[in-house]
Amino acid sequence: MKIVNDNIDLHRTVRIIAWAFAGIVMIFNSSCVSNRYKVFQFDNGDDYFCEGLHRIEDGKGKIGFSDENGNVVIKPRFAFASPFENGFSRTTFKGEKVYKGEHWFWESPEWFYIDHQGNTVDIHSLLEGKLNAFVKGKDARIGIAVIIDGTDTVSVNGRKDFPMMSVFKFPLALAVAEWIDSKGISLSDSVGIGIEQLHEDTYCPMLKKYGRKEMSLSYRELLEWTLIESDNNTTDILLNRIGGIEGINELLRQMGIQEGMEIGASEDDMHRDRYLCYLNRATPIAMAELFDKFNSTIRFKSATFQEVAVMLEKCKTGEKRLPAPLMSTNAEIGHKTGTGFITEEGRLTSLNDCGYVNLPDKHRYSIAVFIADSAYDMAKTERMIAEISQIVYHSLKDCQTNSKES
Repeated sequence: MKIVNDNIDLHRTVRIIAWAFAGIVMIFNSSCVSNRYKVFQFDNGDDYFCEGLHRIEDGKGKIGFSDENGNVVIKPRFAFASPFENGFSRTTFKGEKVYKGEHWFWESPEWFYIDHQGNTVDIHSLLEGKLNAFVKGKDARIGIAVIIDGTDTVSVNGRKDFPMMSVFKFPLALAVAEWIDSKGISLSDSVGIGIEQLHEDTYCPMLKKYGRKEMSLSYRELLEWTLIESDNNTTDILLNRIGGIEGINELLRQMGIQEGMEIGASEDDMHRDRYLCYLNRATPIAMAELFDKFNSTIRFKSATFQEVAVMLEKCKTGEKRLPAPLMSTNAEIGHKTGTGFITEEGRLTSLNDCGYVNLPDKHRYSIAVFIADSAYDMAKTERMIAEISQIVYHSLKDCQTNSKES
């Protein structure tokens, strides 16, 4: 006799009944029990459901996942697995439980990530998935590029143009260093500065120290004010010294630096018409490539470029952006920030931070984050950059050996 219930032919369909009782998930296939799993215990109770799945374990303590209906989705086979987040679970086949007081964590020499089907995910797919999940739904135009160890490139809107704002001071510094070396002069050599070059109605911490008067400063100090403090007047003094807009673009071309980047306005130009900031634009991939190239090769060309690296690593602006999640680590970061203005519509034109990160284990990555037309205030937009930085750092760190999971 054929019995039909809810349009399902039970004679033709394997019946699977999931029953949860006292923390036990029992899976029946026809009339016999094929598997018996316990719900993983976490935080003094059954494991929470994350993205529709929670952890289960077999009699040997191996971890897997079942859905909210009790169906086993990923059979227990891992020594440990974290809950799913942004489509991925951090898992391992090795390690041991280590107690610290009343709490414990899992320590393993080898971690990797899986997707909802239990497939192993490479770092490129993992990071791209996490970054896309973060960007989704944000009321802003966000561009991200990350280059890992000079080879793997991960991006979101990586080939879209974004206004650089003061990030353009980084390629300027490279052009100045190239010009200094080509002229056979030194960073210690002085530059005469006239009063007409010192504008009071722009961002210029250098004026607070020296006042508005004729003076001479070394190229080194001018670069320090430009890169560490993001001073606008010293930026234009250096820019004019190497031949203005035409000069910087020619020097960058000679260095093989300009694809995906355009510089068309000075700080004075942008001060007179702030919308000219859109003449200085770059793609996230181009900027990440430039920082990667600088960190891996350009910085070692001469003592001049080595000093530029020191200045980038002393950058005082944007501490709540890319550097924020790295403060408590031994990672080394060199970076340059950019900050726009609020439009008449109340949106933030641009907030950026780009740089390189050298990890203690000798791995490295470059990162460029551009946020344009943000509906959020400065503090919230800065937190977004910090959160992106955290996603990148922890994704790379978690895929390395000898790490922990609580």
